[in-house]
Amino acid sequence: MNATVSAENNIIFGPINSRRFGLSLGVDLSSFAKQCNFDCLYCELAPAATVSAQTQTIPVFTIIEELKKHLHEKVDVITLTANGEPTLYPYLDELIDEIDKIKGNTQTLILTNSATLVDEKVFTSLLKLDQVKLSLDAVSPDIFKKIDRPHSTIKIDEVVSKVIEFSKVYKGKLFIEILFVYELNDTKEEVQKLNDVMLQLNASRIDLGTIDRPPAYPVMGISYKELHEIALQFDNSLPIHIASRVHAEPNNGSYSNEEIINTLDKRPLTKEDIDLLFDDASKHRLQTLVNSHEIVKKTVGNLEFFLPAQNITRKRKK
Repeated sequence: MNATVSAENNIIFGPINSRRFGLSLGVDLSSFAKQCNFDCLYCELAPAATVSAQTQTIPVFTIIEELKKHLHEKVDVITLTANGEPTLYPYLDELIDEIDKIKGNTQTLILTNSATLVDEKVFTSLLKLDQVKLSLDAVSPDIFKKIDRPHSTIKIDEVVSKVIEFSKVYKGKLFIEILFVYELNDTKEEVQKLNDVMLQLNASRIDLGTIDRPPAYPVMGISYKELHEIALQFDNSLPIHIASRVHAEPNNGSYSNEEIINTLDKRPLTKEDIDLLFDDASKHRLQTLVNSHEIVKKTVGNLEFFLPAQNITRKRKK
């Protein structure tokens, strides 16, 4: 049985300028306690036993009243999140409907670990949102269990199947996030399995990341260079993006014009990627290629990518 709690002062946070999603106003659906069906190794929250449902909840009307106080027209997105997993909130469908009544032109977004997509009610509720970000760190059952430490009822094969199904019917912007942990899901074998799943999805963007906050358990992330190498293992038809990492170390290399075009043809890069990967001379060459329209910029979601002009790419592939 759910116990109703009052948490008015902690429900809404931000707005925060998110590089990936714009000006985001956060809604914490479990602001008073961690309630999650995962206990991920990399989570910044303290370790906690997994749950399959929320036992303490905030009334929908309380959330809406707090949201009204903070929502304004400059907010790009209302982000549903939680100290734990937001889709465990039992009144999610009603909440989404009520937010739709007051949001105006603001988009709605949820950050979820994907596991509850096996629940048809949650699956249907998420279809109503403008944007959905699904996490999927592993496909292999043993690696999934090691990294995400899921509730005993969760089976990764079922989750993957529902992620694929959801991507086929969802009409909004779908983002996938994969977080890599050193010596766990960073192997060529696991990346290939993830790649095979990604090829079956209709995703707007696939974000690759690693640990950038103090984790709950003694695990490590991988370097930006390693992330870039992993990105190249994914099929070049996929909208792969390396997520922003505050502590990424530059690995500035020298690239000729042809090498720049080849690199961007394999994997479009953001300005942040280029700052970390290119030396000053290479950045100057890139700008020259942009000025000559051999390299173009394309916006996906809230991010701007550099990639070869289509006619240049076709000419090179003949």
